[in-house]
Amino acid sequence: MSNESTDSNSEKTLVTIATYNEMENLPLLVEEIFKVAPQVDILVVDDNSPDGTGDWCDEQAKTDPRIHCLHREGKLGLGTATLAAMRYTIEHDYLQMLNMDADFSHHPRYIQDILAAMESGTDERPIDVAIGSRYVPGGGVENWPLKRKLMSRAVNLYARWLLWLRPKDCSGAYRCYRTAALKRIDLDRVVSRGYSFQEEILWHLRRAGSLMVERPIIFADRTRGESKIDSGEAVAALRIILTLGITGPFRKK
Repeated sequence: MSNESTDSNSEKTLVTIATYNEMENLPLLVEEIFKVAPQVDILVVDDNSPDGTGDWCDEQAKTDPRIHCLHREGKLGLGTATLAAMRYTIEHDYLQMLNMDADFSHHPRYIQDILAAMESGTDERPIDVAIGSRYVPGGGVENWPLKRKLMSRAVNLYARWLLWLRPKDCSGAYRCYRTAALKRIDLDRVVSRGYSFQEEILWHLRRAGSLMVERPIIFADRTRGESKIDSGEAVAALRIILTLGITGPFRKK
């Protein structure tokens, strides 16, 4: 895999997927992504999956130049994986980066809607972030117990209030970011390594004047593989959001 950026990437979308033990999902997901959006490239950020996820990606990359893989030493957190993908997007001069989960909770059927939302701005005021949203009309979740629904709603309200965020879905990871907007923020100042990354990166982008829109998606729990949800990380996320909300007015942009 070349580390050099190419001029041909400047009009392309990079779809980024963080993985750890996703061999049951990744081959099917990549196939489905290319069915609905054959024009995109895919970057897999793999945290040394013992099930061979990263090895599978490397084999595919040998024959398909649209597929790339970053290998990391171990489970370093979803936030750092997404930051690595953002840096790759900038370094390789892609127009935009569309991030999604590896487990089909973010179905590829919505990719084109999200990409179309990125084109809904104007030359003077382009869209910087398009969010696949569970909490706008037409969006929703499938097969969630009431407790999880209430917790998700509460976390989003908590983040919106503390961080002055306008999107209704601040915690979902199914998003497209314009590379020019990512260049306006200092990625080295992002402190979140886990779940709060999703809210924090929107906070940085809001402070940089980014324009955000939402498009409805239906979020469905994974049917293959094991969930990576960690209650300890969830508590840490609430603490980080609170800290950003309190100290934000005193921080440099």
